[in-house]
Amino acid sequence: MLYADDVVLTAESREELEEKVITWKNRLELYSLKLKLRKTEYMEFGSQTPGTISVQEPLTKALTFKYLGSYLSYEGGVTTDVSAKIQTAWQKWKTLTGVLCDKKLPRKLKSKVYRTAIRPAVLYGSECWGITKKDEQRLSVMETTMLRRTIGISKLEHIPNERIRLSMGVAPTVDKVREKRLRRFGHVLRREDNHPPKRLLLHTEIEGKSPRGRPKLRWTDKVHTDLRQLCLTPDQAHDRCTWENITRAADPA
Repeated sequence: MLYADDVVLTAESREELEEKVITWKNRLELYSLKLKLRKTEYMEFGSQTPGTISVQEPLTKALTFKYLGSYLSYEGGVTTDVSAKIQTAWQKWKTLTGVLCDKKLPRKLKSKVYRTAIRPAVLYGSECWGITKKDEQRLSVMETTMLRRTIGISKLEHIPNERIRLSMGVAPTVDKVREKRLRRFGHVLRREDNHPPKRLLLHTEIEGKSPRGRPKLRWTDKVHTDLRQLCLTPDQAHDRCTWENITRAADPA
């Protein structure tokens, strides 16, 4: 059996991708399977070029695409995915307002609900984010707004966000994103040298000239920033238990 819902084909050019899709389609037909062309989309990363891919009929070209629970964008950034995760978190928060905004319930219970039912919706896939300062700020605003509404404290009361988090026993979402990113980094470093993710991370060089302007933030750039902030070195990642302990962003007791 071939379960094809999450199959992805990659190529360096439109012509190469078209050839791969045709080969895949023909191969499926040998096993009495059919590729639904109307549901098949393709994405071109970076600068957009004219033309399309045709396999009996033109395929739909997408600028954003949801794959394995995360949104990919032709620009290569994560802003679209961050926006989607924030929206999902708010939807979950609204379904739980009966619990979170109940003044009779203790904050400890509300904190547990937030940490187990809402925050994971934001953090899903965040280990792959090379997130910008602007998107980090959006996550912080989402989190503090939720926590303030949960305990009934408005901005007019001039209580710092840090005190709000401490009272709820919640670590900043941005710190939890960093924790997941560094744990993924350590996991990749501990793999064999010929393991594809490790080769991609450490030995891949992008060919061609960079466009004018400030270079785009890469995932590895963000990891190096994380390491500097925590005064860590990549060598420490080879001890799994130690690495998990020193990269953990624990919730306040």
